[in-house]
Formats: sequence, structure tokens, C-alpha cells
Amino acid sequence: MPNKEKKPIICPNCRKLINHDEERCPYCGIAGPGASWKKYLADSIGSRDVVSVVFYANIAFYILSILLDPRKIGFSANPFMFLSPSDNSLFVLGATGTIPVGLFHRWWTLVSASFLHGSILHIFFNMAALRQLGPFVMHEYGTGRFIIVYVLSGVLGFYVSVLAGIPFTIGASASLCGLIGAILYYGKSRGGFYGQAVYKQALGWVIGLVLFGLLVPGINNWAHGGGIVAGALTGFFVGYEEKRAENQLHKVLAAGLIVMTCLILLWAVLQAIYFRFY
Repeated sequence: MPNKEKKPIICPNCRKLINHDEERCPYCGIAGPGASWKKYLADSIGSRDVVSVVFYANIAFYILSILLDPRKIGFSANPFMFLSPSDNSLFVLGATGTIPVGLFHRWWTLVSASFLHGSILHIFFNMAALRQLGPFVMHEYGTGRFIIVYVLSGVLGFYVSVLAGIPFTIGASASLCGLIGAILYYGKSRGGFYGQAVYKQALGWVIGLVLFGLLVPGINNWAHGGGIVAGALTGFFVGYEEKRAENQLHKVLAAGLIVMTCLILLWAVLQAIYFRFY
């Protein structure tokens, strides 16, 4: 009887070439590496365009917040308030704080608020920071762990600001501060010349954030601080590539956070459409 033909595949966990009918990957030990759902999960989470997806989602929600209530767009001489959406638009799209969470029990806004911005400069600076920080965290932690750090840091950062009594708040900065926190942990944990250089640069960003928060009114320093701590703690718990490879648990958790975020943003859009037309 002829031998069964061997079909090579890429392990969805460690990305090594193996036989499709292996019970366990001989390199990383993952069970059933040939399962189709594991390949689909790896292909989805393994996309290197995640930063771009987050970037364009923020742009889309900013444009939507402007179009939702165009008669109340802010054209203040203050550059930090120029082209600002109305508070009504931001509220229905998922701004967070003690008013939405405490009074209206809109806990889902702890996720959606990270995709909203209060002016053209607000989103410009945040998206520029995302383009700088995101690829580094993805490279050192892996795509799945980038998603975990980004989403959880935003949620926990805004939760801290709610506990601190901030009434109404938005912006990607809590999640971005989470990326800085993860970079701080990475640099300190890795050590050596490279690790220390990374740590010092991230520490410089933290000092810049503190000074900016003290000098510019209206900055949610509680969300920034909460995001940094959340990012460092998440980085510690999930680890980075040089310490341990991204595993299936990371990818499943990341996929769950993606689904949760997409459902929440869809709910926000549906609410916005209802607000605009009904």
C-alpha cells in the first residue's frame, strides 16, 4: 500500500514548515497544527496591516463625528479646538467618562472612546504617534499581543479616568500610552545597550506627556497614566518575542478583543444613524 502523500504546511503558531498531519508541531508543541480554524486565526491575527486598520478606523470615526452634526462643527481660533465635532456627536458615537458611564451606564464606551477625537490636531498627533509606536510594538511583541496591549490599555486607562471623576473624555491616547508602557517594560526587561536605549527613549516620551499634560488644559492625564501602567503590566503578563513566542492563547484573546471592538463600534454607528435620521 503506498505511503500517504505528505503535505507541507506552515505551523500557525511558530511559522515553521511541518507536515499537515502532525499531531503536534515538532518545534513549538502546539496540538493539531493542521486544523483549519487555527490556520484561519493565524492568518487573520498575523496580518501586518493591523496598525493601518486602527489608523483608518480612527479617521473614519472622526469624519463620521463631523458629518453627524455639521451645523455644530467647532471653528475656534484655538488650534486645539479647530474642526471639533459636537458633544452630541461624540456622545452617541461612544465618548466615555462619568457622564456616559455613571449616569447612562454605557460601559461599552470604555472601548469606543479610543476611536474618537475632539479636533483635527487631536487626531493628527495621535495618528502620528500610532504610526511611530505601533510598528515597533508589533515587531517586538507580535501582532496578537499588540492588539491585546492596545485595546486593554485603552479600556483600563479610561476606567482609571472614570474613577478619577473625569466627566467626558475621548481619544486614542490612553491606548497609545499603553504602547509606551509596553515599550518601557520591553526596554527595561531586555536590558543591554539596545534595551536601555529603548527604555530611555520611552521614558523621554513619558516625560514629554507629563509636561504636555501640565501645560495644556483639558488633557486627560488620568487616562494617560492609567494607559502607561496598563501597557507595562500587559507587556509583563503576555511577554515579548525574545522572551517567549506569541502563542495560540494570545491569538485567541486578540481575536476576541477584535470581535468585541467591532461589535461595539458597529453599535455606536447604528446609534449615530438613529440619532441623525430619527
